[in-house]
Amino acid sequence: MVKERARILIVGGGYVGMYTALRLQQKLKAELKRGDVEITVVSPDPYMTYQPFLPEAAAGSISPRHVVVPLRRVLGRCRIVIGEAQSIDHAKRTATLTTLATEEEGAGAEQIAYDELVLAPGSVSRTLPIPGLADYAIGFKTVEEAIGLRNHVIEQMDIASSTRDPAIRDAALTFVFVGGGYAGVEALGELEDMARYTARYYHNVRPEDMKWILVEASDRILPEVGEEMGRYTVTELRRRNIDVRLETRLESCADRVAVLSDGARFPTRTVVWTAGVKPHPILAATDLPLNERGRLRCTPELTVDGAPHAWAAGDAAAVPDVTVDKPGTDTAPNAQHAVRQAKTLGDNIAHSLRGEPLETYSHKYVGSVASLGLHKGVAHVYGRKLKGYPAWFMHRVYHLSRVPTFNRKARVLAEWTLAGLFKREIVSLGSLEHPRAEFELAAGGKPPHDPKGSS
Repeated sequence: MVKERARILIVGGGYVGMYTALRLQQKLKAELKRGDVEITVVSPDPYMTYQPFLPEAAAGSISPRHVVVPLRRVLGRCRIVIGEAQSIDHAKRTATLTTLATEEEGAGAEQIAYDELVLAPGSVSRTLPIPGLADYAIGFKTVEEAIGLRNHVIEQMDIASSTRDPAIRDAALTFVFVGGGYAGVEALGELEDMARYTARYYHNVRPEDMKWILVEASDRILPEVGEEMGRYTVTELRRRNIDVRLETRLESCADRVAVLSDGARFPTRTVVWTAGVKPHPILAATDLPLNERGRLRCTPELTVDGAPHAWAAGDAAAVPDVTVDKPGTDTAPNAQHAVRQAKTLGDNIAHSLRGEPLETYSHKYVGSVASLGLHKGVAHVYGRKLKGYPAWFMHRVYHLSRVPTFNRKARVLAEWTLAGLFKREIVSLGSLEHPRAEFELAAGGKPPHDPKGSS
């Protein structure tokens, strides 16, 4: 039994935040019912995004609402606060929050007290001071960005189909992706596949008219699947007329012109930035110890090193990898570790509250799978290398097994089944980004610069 009433604060509603809260609901069911434990989850969004499905959502294979899991539905025994932590004073066991009502109330940020802290804010896009990047580029970390990018790509095809200006047409049909990791390669592969299919419905746009460019600063892409599968991926992408440029950097995208370090210049209306992530800024606004990369220093038991009653996992945490011989090696900041760490983290918090010994997090990395579009993929799992259809099938089976809740599994499987029986949807709903534009214009207001949502 828990010795005294405990207030658990979980900062972040992503993989670690949601799965930790789920685990705590299971392990502390009796204590929650008696009121001995209170769990509060602070998240900027009321849902958890299953990010491996973002490329398929962008390509239209999965509905956007099936890529997210509503926190209030699955965390029925937790208090959900939609807001963001601005700072944390662990010495005083308080966190400063801003919520959706903060500005309306005019009272400023509020403070919440806690006994146990779980820091799982995840990561944010790592950007560089590149001219034009903040003005024209789009990221690929959220479902809003994925659907916005899908709408944008189809709108560019509409622009190219409608214009007689060859320069506008060329810029509209040029798509530049920066970053050769999972997000960049999978997003590029799925969207190119979708655009190639969509082109059949345009009388004057052919797949050969489009330029798809992948820019990667290192000498390989998809390092997680191994060097051999990385080379195969480059070959596969180039076979599809995708321009893969290794050891190349984006130096500018000002004035809608992508300038690369190899001297190439591409007029383009689409720059997708997926060149890595960095720890969430909230970590710097705490009194907890950070490593040289700005991540929380953690123990193998997922406690923050030297900070009692503070816990962390996922992208925000530097967790020692006890399965390797090389000392100082941390677990990779990916979903495979995050989900498993959350389970151990939930168990250890329950153990700590009951005065029981803690468990050590240990998981040997089993490999990776990546989709390159419909029926195309690469995989390196348990030492076995797969490519093409088998790898794509494994990618779908693995992620279907991992997406939370039976509800989501059933819906995703149903959509995949229907997608195999019927044709792709090729509709752009760019007006979703400016839902009041039409009414404002009808009411005599000034229309936005871009009423239909294209960049």
